[in-house]
Amino acid sequence: MTKLETKEQIYQQLVVILVEDFEVESDDISLEANLYTDLDLDSIDTVDLVIKLQEITGKSVNPETFKAVRTMQHVVDAVYDLVHD
Repeated sequence: MTKLETKEQIYQQLVVILVEDFEVESDDISLEANLYTDLDLDSIDTVDLVIKLQEITGKSVNPETFKAVRTMQHVVDAVYDLVHD
């Protein structure tokens, strides 16, 4: 299990997940990138991403938390809050 203590570590892990599991081009990924319009994820992809995050963090992710998530920065912040809860 990867340690995700800093926002930078969380971001780097998210990049790996998006590239390897969702076939997103790494050049398209930034903190400002919108998951839906910039990275071409759909609602099913988002559910899969939440499941991956639960596996990595060992914590249960509240789906309601992710309904408002739109950008990579939002995901990083949500995971950071989850890990430091």
